[in-house]
Amino acid sequence: MLKKVLIANRGEIALRILRACREMGIATVAVHSEADRDSLHVKLADESVCIGPSPSPQSYLNVPAIIAAAEVTGADGIHPGYGFLAENADFAEQVEESGFVFIGPRADTIRLMGDKVSAKHAMIAAGVPCVPGSEGALPDNDAEVLAIADQVGFPVIIKASGGGGGRGMRVVEKKEDLLRAVEMTKTEAGAAFGNPMVYMERYLQKPRHVEIQVLADEHGNAVYLGERDCSMQRRHQKVIEEAPAPGITEAERCQIGEACVAACQRIGYRGAGTFEFLYEDGEFFFIEMNTRVQVEHPVTELISGVDIVQEQLRVAAGEPLQYRQEDIVLEGHAFECRINAEDPYNFIPSPGQITTCHLPGGLGVRVDSHIYQGYRIPPNYDSLIGKVCVHGKTREQAMAKMRVALAELAVQGIKTNTPLHRDLFADPGFIEGGVSIHYLEHWLEARKAQL
Repeated sequence: MLKKVLIANRGEIALRILRACREMGIATVAVHSEADRDSLHVKLADESVCIGPSPSPQSYLNVPAIIAAAEVTGADGIHPGYGFLAENADFAEQVEESGFVFIGPRADTIRLMGDKVSAKHAMIAAGVPCVPGSEGALPDNDAEVLAIADQVGFPVIIKASGGGGGRGMRVVEKKEDLLRAVEMTKTEAGAAFGNPMVYMERYLQKPRHVEIQVLADEHGNAVYLGERDCSMQRRHQKVIEEAPAPGITEAERCQIGEACVAACQRIGYRGAGTFEFLYEDGEFFFIEMNTRVQVEHPVTELISGVDIVQEQLRVAAGEPLQYRQEDIVLEGHAFECRINAEDPYNFIPSPGQITTCHLPGGLGVRVDSHIYQGYRIPPNYDSLIGKVCVHGKTREQAMAKMRVALAELAVQGIKTNTPLHRDLFADPGFIEGGVSIHYLEHWLEARKAQL
């Protein structure tokens, strides 16, 4: 087992990893920027190293500084968390070549699944259902592009092969707009991701975002931990997640879960990962795989009883999975609300000092957060400051718990999006369940029109 882990991240996920390590008797090293000197995980870690100034490229994206910190502290493993370098294959490779354990998949797997075109080819070969579209990157020949679109059927969506996080996508409703959209997306993709390749898929009208959590080891074992519904999102950024997904049958869960497990075994996957799908009219369509732990992993932990981060650590150390598929029993229902330091309705970031901080508690309530009274939220990073999670025997009970938790949550001195969450948990459409990925955008537009 690993003896000392360097946590190459910040905020709530750094604290989450630290706690998992401590439970397992693993020493921790917190790296941090100058802006994060007073962050909670830095205070609680066994050791801490400042790796640079506040801007991410000079600190959390500074690979030589991170590896040097691991060397001087004697760490034997590096956990990247999510974001920053978590899905950077070159970083994973450099970590391993420097003699450390990368707590995640192998570099070649990250590369395979990080490119949307190669990932789609791999999934088709593994029997995972994919959205109808181009077989690979779109050709440079205009006539061929138009022919592919006719075969797929309008509307279509043009996606950057190297894109992610909702960036590098463009919906095309009409044939006459297609070629211009393709060229614009290529240009943007080249500038943003260093990869101008784009591909085409059918644009689904009212899909839901449903994802499958998997765990796999290097001995060929893999399991799925059920699904999450992440459809409540704005500009492709998730706001609320829940598990299990409303309306998914046990037969559907087993079928898609087994397909994901087979895909893990086929590509030699190692660690925690998530297969993301669009779900419409009873059908799953693969869109991408996240080769890391995700922000919303707590809802799966709450219904499965599996500590996903600890399993990452065990698998990285070469141990086989502790679980077989028959050991995975899903119980109850869970929700997660992402609490951001931002205006709840215009979403302008709100950094600054927290003057009051009261986090909710009680049976079935979990708060993953690095904030505390007096903590100053820096303006340099993502606005996520915590996650309020609840677990109940039923979806209705879990909703009631979340309403109470949100009513108790008090963070002052800055603005947060807590009022938005309170409104959504009173919304009849969301209460009914099974909303599409477009629901929140339309809800916000309707609210704005009423003001």
